[in-house]
Amino acid sequence: MGKTALVTGASRGIGKAIAIRLAKDGYDIAVNYNSNTEKAEQTAAEIRSLGVKAVTYKADTSKIDEVKAMFREIRKDFGGLDVLVNNAGVVDDAYLLMVNQPSLEKSLAINIQGYINCAQQAALRMAGAGTGVIINISSVSSVLAVEGQTVYSATKGAVNSMTATMAKELAPRGIRVNAVAPGFVGTDMLKSIPGDLVDKYIDSIPMKKFGTADDVANVVSSLCSDGFSYMTGQVLVLDGGLSL
Repeated sequence: MGKTALVTGASRGIGKAIAIRLAKDGYDIAVNYNSNTEKAEQTAAEIRSLGVKAVTYKADTSKIDEVKAMFREIRKDFGGLDVLVNNAGVVDDAYLLMVNQPSLEKSLAINIQGYINCAQQAALRMAGAGTGVIINISSVSSVLAVEGQTVYSATKGAVNSMTATMAKELAPRGIRVNAVAPGFVGTDMLKSIPGDLVDKYIDSIPMKKFGTADDVANVVSSLCSDGFSYMTGQVLVLDGGLSL
């Protein structure tokens, strides 16, 4: 039986790139999504074209009942789980004085509670096998102050902290936990940014370019490999030097 990876928020952007890269590495892929069934099925179809298995699962990761149901289905469909990539998240930028409660609660629920829910269910299954990898997708905003991202920065700072604690707790069970913290990545979210701001952002990056979703996927792939079997509890910042 081959290895299986669950990637949350895998219908587009970074999550999709990670799912496809892990499929190229030979993993069967559980494709989680929350709303866009069509895009999730497109991702799954691309993965199947690579010769591995892919199944889509609709679940709001912030809701533990939906997460538990998803993991039960994954067990039925794949038998086990070797890798979890916690990627599903939300960005709703606002200056501190403009933050509203619904946005705050949604960000905390998805970006923190969602990661914990999935990590808990994954660890319960991986512990029995005595091996497993959990990768949490963080952000450069966890280590760099970006105006308008009080809430987002708080959630990603929490991701870094939980990564270290999870790693320490789960290491005796053979489970490694690391995080990747991307900077500006050229996904659909950047298309809504005015051109003059894009130029400003690029100018602030020492490498003078945005990263790509594939850049993030390549690092995740490496962290899942045996080549990084002695690394756990670390946050790898992938930002072209932005945070230096």
